[in-house]
Amino acid sequence: MTSREWIAAFAEKLGLAVPDEATIDALLEIAGVAAHASERVAAPIACYLIGRANIGVGDARAAAESIAPKA
Repeated sequence: MTSREWIAAFAEKLGLAVPDEATIDALLEIAGVAAHASERVAAPIACYLIGRANIGVGDARAAAESIAPKA
């Protein structure tokens, strides 16, 4: 099973629409920011928090980048 197939199956199981490619890409970018700014464990928890906060990926990315160390 590919990652996209798993995501689709999981979304269906949760009764949710499958995220579009732009949303998936944005979430992966946010996960990358979280993982590189801290530790790998921050990536999935950041995505969980985005869902709990019920905010869009653009706002979430801005929040993540605002606390990431500046290079």
